[in-house]
Amino acid sequence: MEIILYIAAGIAALAFVILVVYVIITLKATKQTLNDVSGTLQGLEKQMQGVTSEATQLLNKTNRLAEDMNQKSSKLDSLFEGAKGIGNTLQDFNQTLAHLSKIISKHSKEDQEKAAQAVKWGASLFEFWNNRKNKSK
Repeated sequence: MEIILYIAAGIAALAFVILVVYVIITLKATKQTLNDVSGTLQGLEKQMQGVTSEATQLLNKTNRLAEDMNQKSSKLDSLFEGAKGIGNTLQDFNQTLAHLSKIISKHSKEDQEKAAQAVKWGASLFEFWNNRKNKSK
């Protein structure tokens, strides 16, 4: 019976050793898997840092571009305001010319009537002068 006890103890010890060996193999495989996961996460972290820095640079460039566009559009606004002012000035000038044309037309009609009267008086005086001259002869 002692032998059976020793054999049972040997089998138990052998089973324990086999169990320990399998646990060690499993732990080594798990360690390797965790190392691979850690390497992958470190690579991903480096890639994320690169993407983050590129995104920051892109955002800065976009902000500078937007600021440049705002400055240029404000310059264009002043240009359009100037063009609008020129348009208003030309419109005022056209209105002034139209008003001046009406005044000149009105005065020329009045002067035309005066000139016609002056011609009639001149012709009458000339006729009177000629008649008097002819009578004197």
